[in-house]
Amino acid sequence: MKHNFRPGPRNRITDIESIRVGQAEDHEVWTGVSAILFDSPVVAAVDVRGGAPGTRDTDALNPSCLVDRVDAIVLSGGSVFGLGASSAITDALAAKGIGFPIGPARAPIVPSAVLFDLLNGGDKNWGDKSPYADLGRRALEQATRDFALGNAGAGFGAKAGPVKGGLGSASSISGDGLQVGALVAVNCVGSPVMPGQSCLWAWPFEQANELGGQPVPSGPINFDSPEEAWTGSPLDSLTNRAGENTTIGVVATNARLTKSEALRVAMMAQDGYARSIRPIHTPFDGDTVFAAATGVWGRDIENRADLVNRIGLVAADCLARAVARGVYEASTLGDLPAYREVHGKNLRVK
Repeated sequence: MKHNFRPGPRNRITDIESIRVGQAEDHEVWTGVSAILFDSPVVAAVDVRGGAPGTRDTDALNPSCLVDRVDAIVLSGGSVFGLGASSAITDALAAKGIGFPIGPARAPIVPSAVLFDLLNGGDKNWGDKSPYADLGRRALEQATRDFALGNAGAGFGAKAGPVKGGLGSASSISGDGLQVGALVAVNCVGSPVMPGQSCLWAWPFEQANELGGQPVPSGPINFDSPEEAWTGSPLDSLTNRAGENTTIGVVATNARLTKSEALRVAMMAQDGYARSIRPIHTPFDGDTVFAAATGVWGRDIENRADLVNRIGLVAADCLARAVARGVYEASTLGDLPAYREVHGKNLRVK
């Protein structure tokens, strides 16, 4: 196999054939939804590392469970309210006859994860009806292979440590057709920016100037002060924040994988968070990675461990790049400053 991986033409998860992404935002509530849709059901798994996750239908992805395909994956803002988006998408898919067959009925399998953006300054006085069902339906209707990054979809109201978070994506395509991609809503308690620097933690993984031409760190990083190494703010600002963050993402490939193999890819891909955010997997986050495999490539590959290893390695790098792109592409929102507003003068690409 050739392994000269390069970003795809879109440098998004939709460089993987048969994947589309639909997004919708509420510019008053400061929140949004991203729906990852597949032309046909795909094998999927999930790995959850954070201490305060918000998810739906993730148990069904356990390799020991009956369901072996999913119809969509939903990422949403809104914390527990955001799960309403996946309910609306489930209803809409069922109305189209899509889903796991149970006699004449169809039960769409739509695993989902949510992030906390309820305190970002938007108008959350929605009364007895949250906006997430409507956002889910709108996201489904707007599914496309070309979609916005930064203040978009589930990343619209996100924050990333001291700067604005956002929706990021990246892809890597090999010379012989293996496709790997990632999509992530970055809403971490840790920082994506190296302390005392203008570069992102993920700067070594940048490809094709996708992060504005990251500067090389200008000197040794001071880790003597944990608060500086983490977020640049006092440690006491991290207390009493359980459930107020979470970075949620999807890695996908066009390779054929079993559920167990997809789970290993999801576990390996979590390293992408560790390469791009510090700290990560804290008690205050609900960090989650879904892995999906469309199954059209590599059907005859016998060395399964080698295939999973290579996909997992590339997926972790893709996820790190996607995290950094979500932050790089984000715009200032309220009192959350954009990374480029704070550090843009030090980027090589103007």
